[in-house]
Amino acid sequence: MSTLANHQQYQQRINDFLAAQLDKLSVNDEKLLEAMRYGLLIGGKRMRPYLAYITGESLGAAQTDIDAIAGALECIHAYSLLHDDLPAMDDDDLRRGKPTCHKAFDEASAILAGDALQTLAFDILANHQFSDKIQPKQIILIQQLISASGYQGMCGGQALDLSATDKTIDLAQLEKLHSLKTGALLEASVLMAAECASQISSQDKQALKKYAQLVGLAYQVQDDIIDITSSEEELGKPKGSDLAANKSTYPALLGLQGAQEKAENLFQQALQALASLPYNTQSLADFATFIVKRSH
Repeated sequence: MSTLANHQQYQQRINDFLAAQLDKLSVNDEKLLEAMRYGLLIGGKRMRPYLAYITGESLGAAQTDIDAIAGALECIHAYSLLHDDLPAMDDDDLRRGKPTCHKAFDEASAILAGDALQTLAFDILANHQFSDKIQPKQIILIQQLISASGYQGMCGGQALDLSATDKTIDLAQLEKLHSLKTGALLEASVLMAAECASQISSQDKQALKKYAQLVGLAYQVQDDIIDITSSEEELGKPKGSDLAANKSTYPALLGLQGAQEKAENLFQQALQALASLPYNTQSLADFATFIVKRSH
């Protein structure tokens, strides 16, 4: 992760912020709180918070405003992983090299922890002390997260993913699936951070949206490539798990070389979208580079 500027700094910042959010909660059921803590703080690259922070940095937004956006996004992401790992969904035993939440605790605790982390995301956005200029935009931020995480976003994408299991779907269907399942939260990471900029044109928001969409798709293409080219130790989960689950992937549809060419093409288009922006977007360009060059 050393190729990403200030990644460790932002990773530590969001970890501290999330831990503080959990510490604020009155203890009702200790086991549930521990399952929430396990699911939220078990580790991870914190890509969505990082993307929000570097977008805010490029646009001159206050870090304290971005904290809430980064925290809410990571709560949604963490809850989705807890639920995705369940036997009724992807049925995974490992996550980030450690037992999945339902294995470390039990299925009921994992379901409830996911539910609680989802509501914590909106709690953070609703009650965070945003700077004066951003406070009027709180409802917009909540609406953006709803769109990205619900039926029209991540959840809808997961449903399409499940319905496509054991079926062959075409490239357009696969791209729609992943634009919702993976891309929606990455897009929200950029656009929610953009709402915290003091001045930004609608044209610049459109360029950022295009960048985020392209990076989100490249992220999933590279994930599919990594799933068959990296070791189980690097992945922190069984190698080839998507293929074993009979899911359509970019390498399966395009071949490994074709998938690699697609990731590179998406990367170049993302850089072109950034080139139109009147800001220092080097960190965003570096993020896109990292996405298509990573091996795990």
